[in-house]
Amino acid sequence: MDDTTGDELNRLVGAIPEGWSRAEIDGHGWAVTRTTRAGGKTIAVEAEQLGTDERFGANVWVTSEGAVLRPCEVPEEKVMRFLRAAAAAFSGAE
Repeated sequence: MDDTTGDELNRLVGAIPEGWSRAEIDGHGWAVTRTTRAGGKTIAVEAEQLGTDERFGANVWVTSEGAVLRPCEVPEEKVMRFLRAAAAAFSGAE
């Protein structure tokens, strides 16, 4: 991931509240859980669309060279699209 994307990733993940939250994204309810570990060096994000079986997870590793996204069984771009929408929803900019 280049520096710009790493900076964007830090901003997007930072917009998601720690713990469990509910967000309205693209007209659908989502349960979103953010868990920070290792003194902020690893962040897990799990998301589940309420009322469906759509779900995914991703880990973000915060390294000296910037944030690195490690999606779990889904394409990186899908996770980034979701994080952009979730950050907008949590900031009220949706």
